[in-house]
Amino acid sequence: MKFAADLHIHSHYSRATSAMMNIESLDSWARVKGIQVIGTGDFTHPKWFSELRQNLESAEPGLFKSKNNSANGTRFLLSAEISCIYSKNGSTRKIHIVVLAPSFEVAQKINIQLGWIGNLSADGRPILGLDAKELAKIILDISTDCLVIPAHAMTPWFGIFGSKSGFNSLEECFEELTPQIFAIETGLSADPPMLWRIPDGQRLTLISNSDAHSPQKIGREVNVFDTELSYPAIADAIKNKDPEKFLYTIEFFPEEGKYHWDGHRLCNISLPPSESQKNNNLCPVCGNPLTIGVLNRIQELAVQPDGFCPAGAIPFKRLVPLQEIIADSLGVMVGAKQVGIEYNNLIKAFGSEFSVLLGPSLSDLENVTQLRIAQGIINMRQGKVSAIAGYDGVYGKIKVFSEDNHQTPTTAVQQKKLF
Repeated sequence: MKFAADLHIHSHYSRATSAMMNIESLDSWARVKGIQVIGTGDFTHPKWFSELRQNLESAEPGLFKSKNNSANGTRFLLSAEISCIYSKNGSTRKIHIVVLAPSFEVAQKINIQLGWIGNLSADGRPILGLDAKELAKIILDISTDCLVIPAHAMTPWFGIFGSKSGFNSLEECFEELTPQIFAIETGLSADPPMLWRIPDGQRLTLISNSDAHSPQKIGREVNVFDTELSYPAIADAIKNKDPEKFLYTIEFFPEEGKYHWDGHRLCNISLPPSESQKNNNLCPVCGNPLTIGVLNRIQELAVQPDGFCPAGAIPFKRLVPLQEIIADSLGVMVGAKQVGIEYNNLIKAFGSEFSVLLGPSLSDLENVTQLRIAQGIINMRQGKVSAIAGYDGVYGKIKVFSEDNHQTPTTAVQQKKLF
């Protein structure tokens, strides 16, 4: 069975999240997006864990469905993200870890042990003064069926390879437990071709998830599998890096992520790595250190040239969220009423957002929506986009229409590889 899975999200108990991050909304929006399996997020939070137990019932092995809409195809998989802040090898480390669990019983055992270490009620993504290796040991000692996955691996703060508080290799972080770490998450500011340039990115399975804080954002990055619908099948496809079962990931254009380029938000300065290096990684306006972004950090760790693809790599596709395409095509903000109308018409006609973005021809799209929107979707598929890179916490912008209707050089090269 072919299906899309978004395995890293947050509940309404995490900071800076929508109150609508609940089972009912997630169930509904998963259908709109075309997601068959979605992570619960935040199973470590006592109140959310209780809500999950009250509102979900068993479906396939290790997967659950909403009791209120049991006929629906959406499945939930128990997931959480944990923030480890600690000192190692003379430096402060801040690492986010995604945990996937095969059952409520296993998740409860994890919660009990982590509750002895820190306050799990303070945030849906708990902050623990715990070495990431020790976290992995606790979880894998409870069940080797769990997956321990470093989140948004290249993000400056909280990425395992991040410029601010990360490591230079997986082994430096997990030591003897490294063979039990099977995957890392690309994050919105990076994509597989970037990570393929570094040694751990070549060896590990690269997964992609939304890290959504609101229901509308789920599915902006996902994993597409072709397995039976179950936790063991999903876990095995990730562990074995099997391209017949793990078909591809759907990625942001990495320029749209908040940390692709270097920069200093307070001075409205964004720079590609070459310009940062000319300025000794200092802001040319105020002289303070720049936040070194993902592209720069990749170049620092890379052992392979741009364009390298390792044998057995899982393929990927880059997409722009449909509402952003519609807004760009109409020249309005994403929240405009016209965007919602056109979005709903397209979903009604083709079934889901992924179906719209990946399937219909130009003529089929024209029968449902305005020609310019239809052309914007085709432009995105063909890589005819321009990019303004994100930096220092500021999202970048991907335009499916531009004044000269040409791609930026970086995007053009990347899209050539994809299509």
